[in-house]
Amino acid sequence: MEKDIKKDGYVHLYSGSEVRVILLKGLLEDKGIQTIVQNDYQSGISVGFAGGTVNTIRLKIHATDLELAKPILEDFIQNQQ
Repeated sequence: MEKDIKKDGYVHLYSGSEVRVILLKGLLEDKGIQTIVQNDYQSGISVGFAGGTVNTIRLKIHATDLELAKPILEDFIQNQQ
């Protein structure tokens, strides 16, 4: 998670494979937390060059939702095995 949080913007919450990000995204959105998925690899391919890696997809949330998202993220990480 980001150390310096801007109260009017989005913050990085989680990075991982596309499957993991989609799973966490669903859990967060079920609780009313809006998310943004940042996939530099897919974005690069769509414009003709590769950037990033296939397994580094970032999930961002609005900074004001961070406290609500923390327990969801912690539970998600503990149950990844």
